[in-house]
Amino acid sequence: MKFKVKNARLSYPSLFQTASFSGESTGKFECTFILDKQEHADVIEKLQAEVKRIQTELKKKLPADKICLKDGDDLDDEAYAGKMTIKVSTKKRPIILDRDKTPLVEEDGKPYAGCYVNGIFSLWGQDNGFGKRVNGQLDGVQFYADGTPFGDGGASADDFDAFGDEDDDF
Repeated sequence: MKFKVKNARLSYPSLFQTASFSGESTGKFECTFILDKQEHADVIEKLQAEVKRIQTELKKKLPADKICLKDGDDLDDEAYAGKMTIKVSTKKRPIILDRDKTPLVEEDGKPYAGCYVNGIFSLWGQDNGFGKRVNGQLDGVQFYADGTPFGDGGASADDFDAFGDEDDDF
C-alpha cells in the first residue's frame, strides 16, 4: 500500500547521496518525515493500521525500536515532541521534485532538513536473518515549503557585540 503525506517536515535527509554511518556508506537513500498528530491524523491512523497488519503477517508484536513509525514524544528530540515520525529508505535514488514537479538536484539546495515536503512511501515486513521489522520504502519526495533549517547552528552578525580597539583586553 502506497502512502502519500502532504506538508510533512523533513528530517535527516540523505536524498541525493546515500547515508553514511561512522564514515561508511549505508548504501541507502533515506529520510524521516515528521507528521503533526492533528494535521496528519488520518494518514497516521492508516499507517498504524498497516503496521498492525504487517505485525499480524509476521506473527509477532514488535517492540517500538523495530518499527519505522514512532511517537515523537518517546524520542529524545524536542523537534519531534507532539509529532509522529516515520523513517523511510531505498537503495535506488528516489525521485526528488520541486513544487512544479521539475526534478531537483543537490545543487538546488532543497529539500533540506527542516523544510516541508510531500512524500510517497510504503511499509513492508522484514523477516530474515537480520530479524523481524516493519520498514518504510521511500519512493519520492516533493519540496513543499521552506522551514527553519535543522542543525543550522551557525552564528550570525547579530550574535556578536560591536566593540572598538579600546576593548582589546582579552
